[in-house]
Amino acid sequence: MRQEIDEAPAAVERLLGTSGDAMREAGALLRRLDPRVVVTVARGSSDQAATFLKYVTELRLGVPVASLGPSLASVYGARLRLPGAAGIGISQSGQSPDIVALMRRVREAGAETIALVNAENSPLAAEAGRAVPLAAGPERSVAATKSFVTSAVAALGIVAHWAEDEALLAALAALPDALSRALAMDWSAALEPCRQASSLYTVGRGPGLAMAGEAALKFKETSILHAECFSGAELIHGPVSLVESGFPAFVFMPDDAARPGMIDVCRRLAESGAALFAIGGEANRPTALPHAPTGHPLTEPLSMILSFYGFAEALSRARGHDPDNPRGLRKVTETV
Repeated sequence: MRQEIDEAPAAVERLLGTSGDAMREAGALLRRLDPRVVVTVARGSSDQAATFLKYVTELRLGVPVASLGPSLASVYGARLRLPGAAGIGISQSGQSPDIVALMRRVREAGAETIALVNAENSPLAAEAGRAVPLAAGPERSVAATKSFVTSAVAALGIVAHWAEDEALLAALAALPDALSRALAMDWSAALEPCRQASSLYTVGRGPGLAMAGEAALKFKETSILHAECFSGAELIHGPVSLVESGFPAFVFMPDDAARPGMIDVCRRLAESGAALFAIGGEANRPTALPHAPTGHPLTEPLSMILSFYGFAEALSRARGHDPDNPRGLRKVTETV
């Protein structure tokens, strides 16, 4: 897992080089199509990348994005109606039968389909109208890291070309250097509180919420630690009542319009006694974890999650687990 975390900056650079044309063509296709809605097909970490795609698309283009449950096709056999829509599938392996079945159903329902997939010759890539290879290289660790980052970057690249957003394209070109800096961030201050914990929260809004969701998944996968992800707004509607002295809370705050409100959420968590770990901003410490700014609000979440991955790998070992072989999990999960 550690090796693959360290490979992420090079994987992103490779993606931007080898799949740059594919992202540009996918963006041009979406611009011509001008869909009223985009639907996503994914599970696990790939579904967190789909959440990132959702917020980026809605913020930058105003087009709503909905996640479809794979069981619609594989279990329920539901008929979909998607003329003029776009469907985007995201997967590392592209092999899970339910994901492949849903992508087929989305295409047959009239949508233009695009697969973001690391395994270029996979069933998912064959089922989609076009594929964007993630170029992450072989990923042997069960917990996805570099393939999640490249999935999110590919999604961001497609949206940047769709919107013809030169500033975002420039930020993507500079991202490998920022990710290299992110690898050096020291989050060891959070190790002891999380080593002792039985439960924690991860919190974000907008694109930061996708990173909070991915972080919660990794806590569960690699450290066998119960973690729940909440929107900063939803947290205040009830779940904050569970927070007591020493309860760890990780708050992801990219430099965007949500940050001022998230600083208020941090204040509320601190008042409740949380062991607060804020990523981004000056967030009324107790503990602010360092991050590598990228200069763009839509790429900064990716820098944050890469720093988190290094922490997650170290925490797994500190809690007596093997992050490379999480219990009860396999690299390729095939569900129906």
